Amino acid sequence: MSSTRPTYRSKGALSPRPGAARGEGSTTGSEHQAGKASTADRILEGACQVFNEKGFDAVSYNKLAKVLGMSRGNLAYHFKDKDALLEALCEGMWAQIEAERNRSVQLPSFENLHNEVQLYFWFQNRYAFVFSDPKVLVLPPVRQRFRQLTQNTLDSLLASIAFSIRSGNMRPEPHPGLYRNLAHSTWMVSFYWLSQQVATGKRAAMDGEKLIWSMLLPHLTDKGIQAFRRFFGEDYLHELGEPFDPDEALSPF
Repeated sequence: MSSTRPTYRSKGALSPRPGAARGEGSTTGSEHQAGKASTADRILEGACQVFNEKGFDAVSYNKLAKVLGMSRGNLAYHFKDKDALLEALCEGMWAQIEAERNRSVQLPSFENLHNEVQLYFWFQNRYAFVFSDPKVLVLPPVRQRFRQLTQNTLDSLLASIAFSIRSGNMRPEPHPGLYRNLAHSTWMVSFYWLSQQVATGKRAAMDGEKLIWSMLLPHLTDKGIQAFRRFFGEDYLHELGEPFDPDEALSPF
């Protein structure tokens, strides 16, 4: 299933980043099936779009075949049922996520944190039916791999914090447990950003990455703030969100 890659910032880093990048390129599970790649990929691409628009449970196998402009038999020739189709979609998604993570992550720096957050936001839109539906997240083809991806992400976030402390860009943990909670909160925003947008109906009202940096910025040292300015620009610090007015917040009471 073909798709455009997410793009990443590459100007400077909030932590030193020696070493060469890992392997370029991304592949999906379907791209390894040379004989049936063309038709199978068209089915996967079309099914992903339909599921994103309607929801996985809302689209029956027969209805999907009709929307894709093929007979049920032709669809079944490539994917015997919806479960097989979901498994193929998820295998392609996991392969693409891992390929992109390997392409963008070298050392646990804040530049790579930015890249990883943008990667997950991109995948949430690409595979919205997976990330926005709790019932899909607990299905067998999704559940175990999603848990492993979650653990990998948490480990990466904790490594980024540790690396930033050692490089002088972040203060030591002021209270026991705070930075593990911060890593977990960052993961929650990264993985469930689309769900909260759907729930609140505010698809463009807030920038998810700015929300994450709002949690991290108070823990940066002066050196870290200067590196942040070099990476994002001075204006970014003044555009994190709507200014807070205590009087306005208290006015309903």
